Amino acid sequence: MSSGTIEEQRYPNPMLKPRIGKVVINASIGKSGEPLERAMKILEALTGQKPSVRQAKKTIRDFGIRKREPIACVVTLRGERAEEFLRRAFQAVDNRISSSSFDKHGNFSFGIKEHIDIPGIRYSPELGIIGMDISVTLERPGYRVKRRRRAKAKIGSEHLLTPDEAVSFVRNELGVEVT
Repeated sequence: MSSGTIEEQRYPNPMLKPRIGKVVINASIGKSGEPLERAMKILEALTGQKPSVRQAKKTIRDFGIRKREPIACVVTLRGERAEEFLRRAFQAVDNRISSSSFDKHGNFSFGIKEHIDIPGIRYSPELGIIGMDISVTLERPGYRVKRRRRAKAKIGSEHLLTPDEAVSFVRNELGVEVT
């Protein structure tokens, strides 16, 4: 009987090992103009990527929001950039996340109240402070079958990620306490 590494024992099939698919950072400002421009500069400094602007879907008079008015900015990170940013973001929330943050497909989200809580970020008075929501999509190798353009197919239920597997991945791979 061979005693392989712990990873080989936990996931004898490499196609079953979960991985980070993408990390989406959303800064919803609620106003267009100068506040949104400042938020975009902050997100670009945090991630090293140019943010994409999101528009309001409908008019909400009480909040002073008009339909199609730019009110938020979003950055999507994949690969090593995503993992590196996620490790820094978890330090901002003391490496803790609630178990209620996980959905039934193993994805999870959490928020950061002030971007200056992330290590390595300095406060800039001309930019101010913003909060952000971080959504993480976990997947297994082979999920591309579901998204590709040609020969799209469903993914079997055995291959889908469960919330328990996602919690285990976050605990073991990222060193985060799930409460």
